[in-house]
Amino acid sequence: MDVRSRGIVENFFSRSDDSCQRWRPRLFEETRWRERVSWAPSLFPGRGPWRARLWKDRRKIARMGPQLCGPDQRKCYDDATVHERIRVLVVDDDPEVRSLLGRVLTKSSWSTTEASSGADAMATLGRQEFDVVLLDVKLPDASGLDILRWARESDVDTEFVILTGNADVETAVEAMRLGAYDFVAKPWRNAELVQVIGKAAEKKDLRRENHALKEVMTRRDGMPHIVGDSPEIVDVVSMVARVAASDSPVLINGESGTGKELVARTVHLKSRRASRPFVSVNCGALPDTLLETELFGHKRGAFSGAVNSRVGLFEAADGGTLFLDEIGEMSPAMQVRLLRVLDSGEVRRVGEERAFNVDARIVAATNKDLNREATEGRFRWDLFYRVATIVIPVPALRRRRDDIPLLVQHFSAQGARGGQPLRFSADAMERLQRYEWPGNIRELRNLIERLQILHDGDEVQANALPVELTVVKRTAAEPAQTALVSLQEMERQYVERVLQSTAWNKAQAARVLEVDIKTLNKKIRDFNIVRPA
Repeated sequence: MDVRSRGIVENFFSRSDDSCQRWRPRLFEETRWRERVSWAPSLFPGRGPWRARLWKDRRKIARMGPQLCGPDQRKCYDDATVHERIRVLVVDDDPEVRSLLGRVLTKSSWSTTEASSGADAMATLGRQEFDVVLLDVKLPDASGLDILRWARESDVDTEFVILTGNADVETAVEAMRLGAYDFVAKPWRNAELVQVIGKAAEKKDLRRENHALKEVMTRRDGMPHIVGDSPEIVDVVSMVARVAASDSPVLINGESGTGKELVARTVHLKSRRASRPFVSVNCGALPDTLLETELFGHKRGAFSGAVNSRVGLFEAADGGTLFLDEIGEMSPAMQVRLLRVLDSGEVRRVGEERAFNVDARIVAATNKDLNREATEGRFRWDLFYRVATIVIPVPALRRRRDDIPLLVQHFSAQGARGGQPLRFSADAMERLQRYEWPGNIRELRNLIERLQILHDGDEVQANALPVELTVVKRTAAEPAQTALVSLQEMERQYVERVLQSTAWNKAQAARVLEVDIKTLNKKIRDFNIVRPA
């Protein structure tokens, strides 16, 4: 940029606040300019009013703005660039309302697009991304609730602000239950409308940041993140680091849901094979005939229906890693074929005589004790020795309870849809840590996902947890009941405990007790159970 042109821009950015407020928002109204802009002496070509030239080249100026603003003007520039990012879709069947809303939003330097019907809105959302959708509840071809349901099912990443008449407040509240950010009643106040839309856009920005946090938490140095700092999981991570350097077969042993595949992927990504494929198959999910063709492939015409030749997973994983999940479920016949491949390093497709070499590292996983399975004749000893060169035991979640808060934070950040991860009260977290978790990490992750969808409020309390978590089993650390009581008294105590655990939600308590509500009410009367004030 030559001295004259730079002087023009500096003159503009150093003007009084009034001038700044009048002109600057217009400079940043549009955001979609070419990514690469080279500053040249001809930035302001020709003659004429300098403001007109500024307006013509506002996109270039927007890029140069932070360098040209003085300390007093920088905040104004920052505010303008924040506002310029907000893209609003206005959905209303009344053209006058759309026009009025467009003028109001344009004054805030926001980009607006209009839609006159539900179908038009859905088509526009399918083509283009918006920060906020300003949605009228009543449209000629659909209700705003229908569009909200469609957006949720289609995973549309935007915030909805509902426009409603005073008589439609109940509908607006229902819309918020479906995921709308807020509602504004007609007739609206412009200041209130702008404030709500701005906050909705901020919420979407938080969700973007949260998505970035998810990427950081699930990846560390480009690798899956094994979450936890308990001694048990630290041992696993340490062993993975040592094992990854070799090409020896690895057996990962642990209960269902403990994260064995995550460990296998980490072994692969830390190895020299990281740039090659990681191929997985569940040996217990397929019958022998299908598993055979999956692993080894088949030749065209090898059997009825084999109209084309097919590459097997061993070939697909050549140079990389083949993960055999639930290898303990493999039949004796398939164990023999697998052993032959591991011994020879050669694979023969089904129906083909020629064998060829493959270089795939074997990482297997099982939730069984393969040593016991081999002793009892259900697993071959020779195959056991081949796949269990190195064994990585993955602990059950109940053996690493100190990691539960970290896992909860991790899964909450991964699946947060409202911009903020779920927070748990101290009592709720204690319940989570005391629960046995028979489904291990998979069960915990599913619980967090369910709460993110169904829970209302900023913080999860203990009484919001499922009943199986709130009715805590007595542990060895708790004192045992020493006095004998009658069967009727035991029943009374149990009914009272279930009612307390469900916060006196009789429908939920009746399901736990496996009785109908009428029977539950009778027991409450018979046992003289009084709800605490």
